[in-house]
Amino acid sequence: MFEHYRQPLISRSAFFKRMLICIIISLALLFFTTFIGASVLHYLGGFSWIDGILNAVSIMMGVGIIGMLDDPILKLTISFYAIFSGIVFFTVLMILFAPLVHRFLHRFHLDVEKNK
Repeated sequence: MFEHYRQPLISRSAFFKRMLICIIISLALLFFTTFIGASVLHYLGGFSWIDGILNAVSIMMGVGIIGMLDDPILKLTISFYAIFSGIVFFTVLMILFAPLVHRFLHRFHLDVEKNK
């Protein structure tokens, strides 16, 4: 997806297109993860869809669950969802920052080679 360090730096429009693709992938991953958590809370926990989404997003952002969980199986499932959503959160950050960091390092490397 990214150019080799010996290739020239891509244009701004190509870079913005790459950023847009990364944003779309990140949003899709976030929506999918939220849907998984909301579905678990709706079907296993008896929460409404709105409460399930609220709790799924709250867990993903590290706030915690807003309702009471009585079932031990549901507690374990939500614990695994919290770990999974934390991993997804950091993955989304990597997807979003990868083009920016790559462009910065690529440009820096091109400047170093010009000075040799």
